[in-house]
Amino acid sequence: MDDQLHPETRAIRAGRADNDTALAPILWATTTFVTPTVEEGRRMATGVGAARFYSRYGNPTVNGFEEAIAQLEGAETARAFASGMGAISAVILGLCSTGDHIVAQRQLYAGTQLLLQTACPRFGIDVTFVDGTEPGAFAAAVIPGRTQLVFAETPANPRLDLVDLDELGAIAGPLTVVDSTFATPLAQRPLDHGVDLVVHSATKAIAGHNDATLGVVAGAAELVNWLYSFAVLQGANASPFDAMNGIRGLRTLGVRLERQSHNAGVLARFLEDHPLVEEVRWPGLTSHPQFALAQRQLALPGGLLTFELAGDLEAGRTFVESVRLAQLATSLGGPETLVTHPASTTHVNLTAEELEANGIRPGTVRVSAGLEHSADLVADVAQALDAVAAAR
Repeated sequence: MDDQLHPETRAIRAGRADNDTALAPILWATTTFVTPTVEEGRRMATGVGAARFYSRYGNPTVNGFEEAIAQLEGAETARAFASGMGAISAVILGLCSTGDHIVAQRQLYAGTQLLLQTACPRFGIDVTFVDGTEPGAFAAAVIPGRTQLVFAETPANPRLDLVDLDELGAIAGPLTVVDSTFATPLAQRPLDHGVDLVVHSATKAIAGHNDATLGVVAGAAELVNWLYSFAVLQGANASPFDAMNGIRGLRTLGVRLERQSHNAGVLARFLEDHPLVEEVRWPGLTSHPQFALAQRQLALPGGLLTFELAGDLEAGRTFVESVRLAQLATSLGGPETLVTHPASTTHVNLTAEELEANGIRPGTVRVSAGLEHSADLVADVAQALDAVAAAR
């Protein structure tokens, strides 16, 4: 029956295999389990997905979260990690070796970009960066026989650039991976487009309450099981407590994403008409340069928007320090509206040239719309913009 349910309903029902009659997720707060026999211990130590052996290998609460994500993504299986970057580094370093080549887009979360730019060369892995919004750019950069991985992030942090998932999934040869953190499984499912693996920083909207640090990779069992052995050695396993909060977050993801999308739309339209704002990026606006792709690819435009203030660094700084209801913080997808100044926080380690290539300027502000009343959010943004005007 679950296969016929809408994704919002599946999100409420998923991850309950070990619940017995409990409605709430059960926390298995143990690091290790009694092994019944030597032979059983050998089987669990050398197999995949042991749930009752040692929690670096698996844990019933963590496995429940993995099962829920796999179901929502239409994947055969999933593996949870201690953070989104733990998941991303496992994919890149677990699948690529010395002499391999990666194609990635320029429009990326800075942590991912720095991993590709700094760690990969140390291991003899070459990386080519392309414009992910340019049709055919990924495929054109693939080196037959050498390119092992094509990595995309859509919608991309922070300017919400989109990658055509059908085009990405059609690339033959290398494995294709999509960081779908901003969309969540309820807004898009990359695997349905032929992509091999989907990655999330579940810290964000999936867990959704700013109280869990989680990453997850989902896809075909053959690929995820290959990563499993590396993940056990890597040691960036998800904690049972965070996995429990991740399952809890999935229960309300549908209604949160709808409300956040609504609030983001109200803010985006208000900002688009404001004289101090040069540009607004939100996939639900017709002015978004990839609006047609967003309509085809995203079930919901999401709660993230980015806008460009006219002026220098002081304009961006004044705005994010002047909001009163919204909070200045670097995460996203939670119940509180958050504002971020990417040039000085999330992307601060990029050079001026790299920031420019990513479209990040001194006046760029990212907003993660929360669950507050939209009128209160508009009033808060309006008074912060008044502060920017007064400071000039």
